[in-house]
Amino acid sequence: MEEELKKLIIEKYGSIRKFAIKIDIPYTTIDSILKRGIDNSNVSNVIKICKALNISLDQSLNENRIINNLSFDNADIIDFDDDIIKIPVFGTIKAGIPIESQSDIIEYVEIPKIWTRGGKKFYGLKISGDSMFPKYDENDIVIFEQNDDTSLYHGKDVAIMINGTESTFKKLLVNEQGIVLQPYNTGYDIMMFSKEDVEQLPIKVVGIAREKRTRID
Repeated sequence: MEEELKKLIIEKYGSIRKFAIKIDIPYTTIDSILKRGIDNSNVSNVIKICKALNISLDQSLNENRIINNLSFDNADIIDFDDDIIKIPVFGTIKAGIPIESQSDIIEYVEIPKIWTRGGKKFYGLKISGDSMFPKYDENDIVIFEQNDDTSLYHGKDVAIMINGTESTFKKLLVNEQGIVLQPYNTGYDIMMFSKEDVEQLPIKVVGIAREKRTRID
């Protein structure tokens, strides 16, 4: 796929350097993407490249990648006693560059049963990476509530699914242009998406952080 992209870039823009200037991404970044592969690259850069080349994000991704949907049912919970239930922790979510979502259950954690009143659904994810430091540390377990009320998302720390294949954990800000995914670690760049990006990719909130569990080694 990367060779095809390189060929398309040269056909349309004459060279990688001209293309890099056109879309305002450093030449070294694009060169790295073409060498290491689209699947391992920052999704915001991939979006820019795809738009400039007039190809869909689906076309740029490896067709063999596993597509998971972070939509878990409370059937996954385990009754512990009258007041406590156990919910599954599903793999890890990257607090940095978005990565493929994982759906393997790695453990169960306890939450108050009262949280699930009204049909509310919860699941846990293990944090990998440091873009949400210092509020969240690597290996923290974050409990997420599934909620389709978009009015609740602004200013919250959320699990985001991008294009049905990539997930990340960021603070979400909503503005007139679209959304901003903001890390707490200032060493990382924010990610901005227009309203069109949100609809077309699509970008979907799959959980609002409710609580974190930090363990002492």
